[in-house]
Amino acid sequence: MADQTPRITVSFYCYFYIEDPKQFRDDWYKKLNSIQVFGRIYVANEGINAQINCPIDNFEILRDFIYSHTEMNGLRLNKAVQEDNHSFYVLDIKLRNKIVADGINDPSFSMDNKGKYVNAHQFNEMVKDNNTLVIDMRNHYEYEVGRFKNAIEIPSDTFREQLPMAAEMFESDKDRNIIMYCTGGIRCEKASAWMLHKGYKNVFHLEGGIINYINQVNANKLDNAFIGKNFVFDERLGERITDDVIANCHVCGAPCDIHVNCANSACHLLFIQCEECKKSLDA
Repeated sequence: MADQTPRITVSFYCYFYIEDPKQFRDDWYKKLNSIQVFGRIYVANEGINAQINCPIDNFEILRDFIYSHTEMNGLRLNKAVQEDNHSFYVLDIKLRNKIVADGINDPSFSMDNKGKYVNAHQFNEMVKDNNTLVIDMRNHYEYEVGRFKNAIEIPSDTFREQLPMAAEMFESDKDRNIIMYCTGGIRCEKASAWMLHKGYKNVFHLEGGIINYINQVNANKLDNAFIGKNFVFDERLGERITDDVIANCHVCGAPCDIHVNCANSACHLLFIQCEECKKSLDA
């Protein structure tokens, strides 16, 4: 019988210097494993990036452990918009060169100079201004199923490709207001720093990404500018934000926003497939 322990799914990240990532990883694994935390965590010299779930009864222990690190004291923990207890089943903490692969080799680049945060209310107000550009720093398959109205896609499936593309695409817009966003904030925060590094002037990024935006909208009864589904990198593959289905089945073209992994063991391609095509192809 599957474990029915009520769980809460949270994500967080923090850019700060970790001198010994391996020791940091080992310490975190011991603690999180002891309180039955599942999920995926990346650790590097530049910081930590985590998507995890935790038994609700242990959440305060988890939060206190995170906040016991000076650099993360009071850190925003993004709670999932939708919870179904099935986001993660094991704990995996990996060492990485970067907590988000960016392809940046410029030694003069620094995360110390990054864009200004905007919250949900500020975002809604700024997008009313025609001088504001909204840039989606997620992959195509994320943008395909859900996005902010009038958001501009950087057409690529890797963040490392998107960074130079974004800096080139908006070369003539360096004096306009630019708001960058992603799922939880980690990619758009680095992207905002990169744009400033490349000479852009008025760069902002959505605090806590789409997840925090939707939670703020719901908590404060704000207008919602996001349509469709928010793709998430766990077993759920998406959180339903609005009833709008803005994508199409990659097989037949019918309206659909359900991601599946190809059943072919040599493929495992992530694609959109409707129930009718699933039934016919399984037959």
